[in-house]
Amino acid sequence: MPFELMTEATADKPWGGRFTEPTDQFVEAFTASVSFDQRLAEHDIDGSVAHAQMLHHIGVLSEQDVNLIVQGLDDIRAEIQRGDFNWSVALEDVHMNIEARLVDRIGEAGKRLHTGRSRNDQVATDIRLFLREQLDVIVDKLVVLQTALVNLAEREADTIMPGFTHLQVAQPITFGHHMLAWFEMLERDKQRLVDCRKRINQMPLGSAALAGTSYPIDRPMTAQLLGFDGPTQNSLDGVSDRDFIIEFNAAASLIMAHLSRFSEELVLWSSTQFNFIELPDAFCTGSSIMPQKKNPDVPELVRGKTGRVYGHLMSMLTLMKSQPLAYNKDNQEDKEPLFDTVDTVLNSLHAFATMMPNLKTNRQAMYKAAQQGFSTATDLADYLVVKGVAFRDAHEVVGHAVRIAIDTDRELAELTIEELQQLSPGIEQDVFKILTVEGSVASRNHLGGTAPEQVRQAVYNARQRVQNQNR
Repeated sequence: MPFELMTEATADKPWGGRFTEPTDQFVEAFTASVSFDQRLAEHDIDGSVAHAQMLHHIGVLSEQDVNLIVQGLDDIRAEIQRGDFNWSVALEDVHMNIEARLVDRIGEAGKRLHTGRSRNDQVATDIRLFLREQLDVIVDKLVVLQTALVNLAEREADTIMPGFTHLQVAQPITFGHHMLAWFEMLERDKQRLVDCRKRINQMPLGSAALAGTSYPIDRPMTAQLLGFDGPTQNSLDGVSDRDFIIEFNAAASLIMAHLSRFSEELVLWSSTQFNFIELPDAFCTGSSIMPQKKNPDVPELVRGKTGRVYGHLMSMLTLMKSQPLAYNKDNQEDKEPLFDTVDTVLNSLHAFATMMPNLKTNRQAMYKAAQQGFSTATDLADYLVVKGVAFRDAHEVVGHAVRIAIDTDRELAELTIEELQQLSPGIEQDVFKILTVEGSVASRNHLGGTAPEQVRQAVYNARQRVQNQNR
């Protein structure tokens, strides 16, 4: 699709002194980034304010100039927030649009703002400011979802369901225990983001185009004003590094992987075949032709959106794989994948965080399913081991018991004591306590186990972890 042309090809450029002919209209539209990087406007203004204050501190800007610049930038910020700012493709990007508007408003003082910096270190700083802010929002949203899962786990601490391996009934567990498994995955996701933030929170400003600047700038001062942990240590790396975006995209991909797995379970569990849960009506849609349908569209869509986040990670890795130092125009392509990754992760987390508190469980269906598939077979083997039978021999005995149950269309708990004693004479009447799903679940009473007592303790521990991290 051709680019929409918004300006005259003869428009003046801030860098136009070296050129003798105007930019081709197609090239102007093709190379412009303002249609998407205007999202960085607030961060660009924050960086410019801090840069101006630093320039005043080292004596490059007068007090009058810095006051004019800061007030002018505040006015431009208000214009942007009101939607009154006129974005121009001819001015290429967010930086030059804001700078040009500043010059319009305050005159010569506005032209001095760019002293000692380049768009290269400016955009690298803006992206870090943006991502730092958005990462904090994502972490907060992870906490909201974790809290919803902890509340659900507490509510369903005694609810028995089948645990699966290979999507086959394996052993009985509790629904609360299952919800806490997702809590742990999200906890690792959160810790990855917290760790990633340390590398995001380094300031490139002052690297200028690639080699630094001859002005006696005070980079630690600027970093402090912008809330960075400190300035980057090498000017070449400062302007060209996008590792922090790749690292964030990798962490975001893992978040989406977890949400996608979670989505798959919700889709399965809400089906007629499982009937374990009912999703809130507000998070489902119907069919245009089949009036009985209730489709789990939100989990399905989150599962589908995972692919686009994976794609953005691959896009960023490919973007950076062949770039020589320092900055290259290729890096203009870093923003749209980043923006879309942030939006997709936040929207997906929001969907889950608002959907899960209203999820309904069908405890009867889950209990019935847990009784099927010989889910207490391992408990019978463990029982025999306690009686002195070697585990491999016990495994074989239980295999024969399962075969008898299959051939006679019964569950293990429905076999008679006589049938069981024929397989292993050490079996006694107390075996039927552990052949129930309740007995099986209760016996897993250790740290990390599925017993209701352990689930309640895990709920308490999870709440403590979340509260301590938020202090």
